[in-house]
Amino acid sequence: MAKISSALYDYQSNKKLFYVSILTSPTTGGVTASFGMLGDIIIAEPNSYIAFAGKRVIEQTLKKTVPEGSQAAEYLFHKGLFDPIVPRNTLKGVLSELFQLHAFFPLNPKKIK
Repeated sequence: MAKISSALYDYQSNKKLFYVSILTSPTTGGVTASFGMLGDIIIAEPNSYIAFAGKRVIEQTLKKTVPEGSQAAEYLFHKGLFDPIVPRNTLKGVLSELFQLHAFFPLNPKKIK
């Protein structure tokens, strides 16, 4: 994880590049702990299961009950864990708009020099 996070830091900070993280179901463990949560924009699919550890592991470790739905994208979105929730069928359009906003593609393709 340290190597991935370090490379991503170089990618974002030194090279000034835009990094979008897309969380699908399930996104757990190391992905959640490292590059999945380091994006400039973090997008999740509806109803995705996103967690650092599974419900059973958390309950056995902490000896507490994990509330139902607390590892669902919608719940985590309201807690501020990531940016938008985007269905897969509209993802291409949303990514296109984000790239346009971040100057990867010109807003008007006819004005390319």
